[in-house]
Amino acid sequence: MTAAQETITPRAPQEVPIDLGQLQRVGARPRFLDYLVQLWDFREFIFYDARARVQSGTRRDKLGSAWLILNPLFNGATYYLIFGLILGTGKGIPNFIGYLVIGIFMYQITAGAITSGARSITQNRSLVQGFSFPRAALPIGANLRELLSNVPLLLAMLLIVLVIPPTENITSLWLLLIPVLALQFLFNLGLGLILARLISRVNDITHLLPFALRALMYLSAIFFSYERFIDHPVLLNIMQINPMFIIIDIARDCILYGTVPALHSWILLSAWSLGLFVIGMLYFWKAEESYVRG
Repeated sequence: MTAAQETITPRAPQEVPIDLGQLQRVGARPRFLDYLVQLWDFREFIFYDARARVQSGTRRDKLGSAWLILNPLFNGATYYLIFGLILGTGKGIPNFIGYLVIGIFMYQITAGAITSGARSITQNRSLVQGFSFPRAALPIGANLRELLSNVPLLLAMLLIVLVIPPTENITSLWLLLIPVLALQFLFNLGLGLILARLISRVNDITHLLPFALRALMYLSAIFFSYERFIDHPVLLNIMQINPMFIIIDIARDCILYGTVPALHSWILLSAWSLGLFVIGMLYFWKAEESYVRG
């Protein structure tokens, strides 16, 4: 043993102060503002995951992404045959084809987004239980995926209006479709967040969701004019406050009729969209810890 080793003496243990108030349980729900910051930090993952899922969604089909447009086109043709030609619900509606196409395509965006967002937690159960991340990223990603996948659908909708007689002209009012889609996205996301929490606890709701969406479709005047209910004020009022009807009505005003949508329509749609988005985020966040437990 050297002289230097003989002079070394071990240090006495020192106490390290620990503020227990700063500790947080693993998997605990963060404060709401911190939760929003975490979601913002995951923004690139959400976007790239949504884009990748769009690209791989129809990879097994021979026609690939063409089905994103063919599905609503076949739906439109079916509804036109039944309601336009057989039942004659399009009588008195100028450019019934454009009227029908806009209604079906805009409804298709909402129906797909709500369904995907509502099932996002249950369909990714292993991911939720295996990794730590803000769970709202899943419904947000599902809604963003639906929005990206529907870009070809929207272009096809506008092309149909321009090509199939009676044709319409492009006007600056078509740009109002952008804020309409933004408000529609918030509405879809808010409702999807609420349903995602409910379905994560009660899976039976998934069986009721198609019936609710079908009722929403029939109350949105997609293949008939709302004026049919002019003598039924209660049904007329229910239809006019239906957010899906407002979305479709604003889109028709901008694209088909070349008129500026009424201010009360914008106010009502904004109230629905922003209100459901805020309520949905808060409602989903409050159950953040329960998703891991399943």
